[in-house]
Amino acid sequence: MDKKLYGKVIIKGIIKAVTGLHIGASKETLEIGGLDMPVIKHPITREPYIPGSSLKGKLRSLLEMKFHTEKGLEFNHEMRTGGNRIRIHVCKTFEGAKNCEVCRIFGSSGDTNFPARIKIRDAEFTKFSQEFTQGNMEIKFENSLDRITSASNPRQIERVPAGTEFEFEIIYNVEDLDHLEPDLNNLLSAMELLQDDTLGGHGSRGYGRVKFYFSEVIARPVESYFGKAEDQIVFKSEWKSDKPVAPDKLKTLSEIKQELNNKFEQIKRSFGKTYTQGGGM
Repeated sequence: MDKKLYGKVIIKGIIKAVTGLHIGASKETLEIGGLDMPVIKHPITREPYIPGSSLKGKLRSLLEMKFHTEKGLEFNHEMRTGGNRIRIHVCKTFEGAKNCEVCRIFGSSGDTNFPARIKIRDAEFTKFSQEFTQGNMEIKFENSLDRITSASNPRQIERVPAGTEFEFEIIYNVEDLDHLEPDLNNLLSAMELLQDDTLGGHGSRGYGRVKFYFSEVIARPVESYFGKAEDQIVFKSEWKSDKPVAPDKLKTLSEIKQELNNKFEQIKRSFGKTYTQGGGM
């Protein structure tokens, strides 16, 4: 298996909750009259965060649906989560995953494992959000109604308030220069789809609308880790996360896509020698 590493593309920015956001956690205790559905929180700081797995899973599912519609991509793998059966797309071979526009980005655990080219960090509160929320979350009261008897079933759902901001970081491994442009365009397009979709639970009831802003995109050749090359800065803002998002200092998805498209050839040239896993320089 020929798996190379030319370098990495580092993408940083802000996820802003446009509406209340609920990414659920299991309850530690059961209390009469207590909160029914809490949000996931850091075990030490007790601040909500967006797990990288939640963001990665949502982006993958949107890209799978896109290629299922366009090219008949099959949902050929069944798995269970939370007591539910779900079907996803998984390429069964290394070569299949390498040539699949979904699996080569997000990974495949078929008969031969193909590690994902992207790493998505947990998105944690910005310094601004720490002050903005003061540790207080929104408690939303909802009812489900019996259509026959009109009996109500009230529940309390915890949400991260609208306006809260999280710092995200995505690392893309450059393993094939021919795939660099389509992979990054597919990743950013999936993020655009997510902006018009929802993140987390209860999206059909108005939860989970988010918007992405970009503070930094850097192409880092593998030689730069050894002091033999320099980073290629595609975009880098001086904005600091102790202040709310400043649209005039950060870039939107459409702006960062345009910035990348203008510089792809320059970025490719910055990735010189290759590093092969198990081999060396």
